[in-house]
Amino acid sequence: MRLAPSLRFAALLLATAAAPAALADSAATFDVVETNIPAIQQALTSKQITTEQLVRLYLDRIKAYNGRCVKEPEGILGKVTTIANAGQVNALSTLNLRPATRKKLGFDDRKARSMTDGVDADPKMPDALEVAMAQDKQFAATGKLVGPLHGVVIAIKDQYDTFDMRTTSGADAPYANDRPPHDSTFAVKLREAGAIIIGKANMGEYAAGARSAFGGTFCNPYDTERSPGGSSGGSGSSVATNMVTCAIAEESGPSIRSPAKNNNTVGISPTQELVSRHGMIAASFMNDRVGPICRNVEDAARVLDVIAGYDPKDELTAFGIDRLPAKPYYTYVADRQASQPLAGVRIGVVREYMDKPLFTKADEESIDIIDRELGVLRKLGATLVDPGAGGALFQSCLKKFDPHIHNSAFVKQYPQLFPVDDAGKPKSDHIPKLVDLYFDDAAFPDGPSIRGLGPMPTTGERRYMMERYLRDRGDANIHTVADLIAKSKFYTPAEGYMDKKKTLTDTNNELTLDIGNRLQTRFALQQIALQCMAEQHLDALTYPTGNIPAPKLGAPNEPTVNGRAANAWTLLGQNGFPTITVPAGFTTVVYDRVPDPSAKEPKLVGPVQEKLPVGIDFMGRPFSEPTLLKIASAYEAASKHRTVPTGFGPVKPKR
Repeated sequence: MRLAPSLRFAALLLATAAAPAALADSAATFDVVETNIPAIQQALTSKQITTEQLVRLYLDRIKAYNGRCVKEPEGILGKVTTIANAGQVNALSTLNLRPATRKKLGFDDRKARSMTDGVDADPKMPDALEVAMAQDKQFAATGKLVGPLHGVVIAIKDQYDTFDMRTTSGADAPYANDRPPHDSTFAVKLREAGAIIIGKANMGEYAAGARSAFGGTFCNPYDTERSPGGSSGGSGSSVATNMVTCAIAEESGPSIRSPAKNNNTVGISPTQELVSRHGMIAASFMNDRVGPICRNVEDAARVLDVIAGYDPKDELTAFGIDRLPAKPYYTYVADRQASQPLAGVRIGVVREYMDKPLFTKADEESIDIIDRELGVLRKLGATLVDPGAGGALFQSCLKKFDPHIHNSAFVKQYPQLFPVDDAGKPKSDHIPKLVDLYFDDAAFPDGPSIRGLGPMPTTGERRYMMERYLRDRGDANIHTVADLIAKSKFYTPAEGYMDKKKTLTDTNNELTLDIGNRLQTRFALQQIALQCMAEQHLDALTYPTGNIPAPKLGAPNEPTVNGRAANAWTLLGQNGFPTITVPAGFTTVVYDRVPDPSAKEPKLVGPVQEKLPVGIDFMGRPFSEPTLLKIASAYEAASKHRTVPTGFGPVKPKR
C-alpha cells in the first residue's frame, strides 16, 4: 500500500507537536484574496509568512464562508429552499484537520476527516496544519521549498481517493472504512510537490447536479440562489471565494469547465490521456478527466505540470508517453510585455455554437459577449478564421467524412436514405449512396452538425467502472453498486434535483458492457475536427464555454435545443480534446426556466437583471496544451474579467 509522501515529515512532526504559534504581525499583512502561486512562494521564501500561517489564513476564510447556503427545514436529506445573498457557499464537505484542532477552530463534526475513525490519531496521517508545520521545519533547516507546489492550498473533489480523508463521491454511504486504502495517483504527485490538501470539495452526488446526500446543497457565490455548475461546483466555488489556492475537479461532460465558467475562474480539461484517473469513483472509462480550477491560467498550468504523466494504473495514459512538452507547462504562458503575443496564431470560431436563431433568448447575451471578446484576440495579433453569423466552421468536413467514419451510426440516423427491414437487414445496396455522399455535398441530409452527431449511449459503463473501483478499494461493507443502493441514505428527490437512488438502480440493471458506440463517435469527431483544423491551418478553436448562465438551484433544466445542452458545450471536449476556459465577462440580464404544467417544457421567463459570469473556451488538438496556455494567458492578461464575488472579500485573521 502506497501512503502519502507526508510520511517523510514524520520526524519533523514530533518536533512541532506543541500548540501552534499565533499569527505574526508580518503574516497579517499577507492577503490570500486573489493571491497566486508565485506570490505565495515569494512570501514564504522572504519569511513574510510561514506555511502554517498561510494555511490558517485559508481556514479563516473557510470558517467565514463555507457554511450552509440553503434552508433545510427537514434536515440535509429533505426539501431545500434557496437563500438570497446567503454569504455562504458550502463548497468544502470535509476538512483535513484532526478532531481536537477542528473543534478548536469551530468546525462541526460533519466536517471530520473520517466518520468511521473518531479518534483519528494515526501519526502516519498528518493533517493540513501538521504538514504545513513540517514544511516550515524543513524550510528552516534547508532554506529551500519542499517542491514546486509548496504552500499551495488545494481542495480535491470527493470523487477522488485521499488516504487521510473520507471518499464517497458525495454519497452518505456506510463504508466500513470511509477512508480508501491509498491516494489517487495525482494526489500522491500533489503531496510530493508540496501541495497542502486542505479538504474535499463538495460535489454533485455520483458526479451529477449540485447536491450531495452527505455534503448538502452547494451554491454560487455570484448569486447564492444559483448553481455553481455541475458536479464539480464545490471545486469551482472554493476557488472563487479564495478558500483555497486551486482545486481539482473532474469532467465527464463539462464538469471542469462549467463550474469554472459559473464561478469566474480558469479551468483546464486536459487531453484525455494526459492525467491519470486511478483512484476515483469513476463515471465513465472514456470521458472522465482530471483537471485543475484556479483563478488564473499560470497557476492552473503549474498544477498541471505536477499531475500530468504516465501511470501504469490508468491504461489510457499510455497514449501520452513522449507527448509531454520539453518545458514545464507554466513556461508557455504568454509574454505579457509583447504588444501582439498571439501574432501568427490562427484560431477558428465555432459559429455552430453561436448561432442565435437556432437557440433561445437565454443564449443570446453570452453569445454577444463572446462575439465582443473576439476583438480582444484580434488586437493580440491572432488571425481569426470566422465563418460569420449563421456560418459553420466544421460543416464541409462533416459532410465529407461523417457518413463513412460514423458508418453504421450514420446509417441508423437516416432510415429514409438507408432503408432496412424489421430484422435490421438492408432493403437495398447502401454502398453506392454512401459513395455519392462522399463526392456530393448537396446530397447530405439536413440537420447534422458538430453540435451533435447522433446519440452515443453505452451499456454497463458506469456500473463496470464503479464496481472495478469498489473491488480495488476492498471495503468490508460496500462491495457492489447493489450495496450502495441498499445501504446508503439518499436525499428526497425533488424538482430540479436528481433521484440518485433511481439513477444507481438503473445503473445496476445494466448486465453487460458495450461502449462501442462511444468509441465510434469519438473517432468520427476526432477525425472531422482534426481534418478541418488541418485544412484551415488552425492552431486552436474558440466559442462560449456555455451559452446558458448559471441556473436557479432547483429550477427545471434548460431544454436541449438543436444540440445545445443546459450547462456547457461538451461534445468535442468530451471526446479527448484539451480545453481551457477563461473568464470572459458578465451578463446584464438572464432568462430562467419555471415549471409550466400546461406545456411540454418549462416556461422561459425574463429578462431578469443579473450579473453572472460568462466563460470563453480555447480548444486544441490532443496534447496541444502549450499552445492553449499561450492563447488563454494572453487573452486573460488583456481582458482582465476575473472579479471577486461581492460579499466574499477579506476576513479578519483569527489570532
